[in-house]
Amino acid sequence: MSKKILVVEDSSTMRSMIAAIIEEMDDFTVTEAGSGFEALKLLPTEKFDLIITDINMPDINGLEVVNFVKTHPNYKKIPLIIITTERSEEDRKKGIALGASEYITKPFKHDELQEVVRRVIG
Repeated sequence: MSKKILVVEDSSTMRSMIAAIIEEMDDFTVTEAGSGFEALKLLPTEKFDLIITDINMPDINGLEVVNFVKTHPNYKKIPLIIITTERSEEDRKKGIALGASEYITKPFKHDELQEVVRRVIG
């Protein structure tokens, strides 16, 4: 059965690139959200196996998405990966403390993303 991944990224170019890299892998389908708010609206509509989120977004940022997912009883078991330009150790620690499984900084390598996705959800 195909694993469903929600990619939350306000840059349509970056969102498409992440989706394309993931969809090269066997048995993965991607749903895209252009904002944190859009992502939260999508959560009740499908069962996602993984959420990949940027931090810097205009409405609800990625750390708020991670916090919402990890504190909501229906979604707290969904693993999250943060992909961001934020390179500070403070941001990385905050993301992991809120419940993200991995924290990847942009730019990242194609195979690095695939390896992290496989490690997080098999």
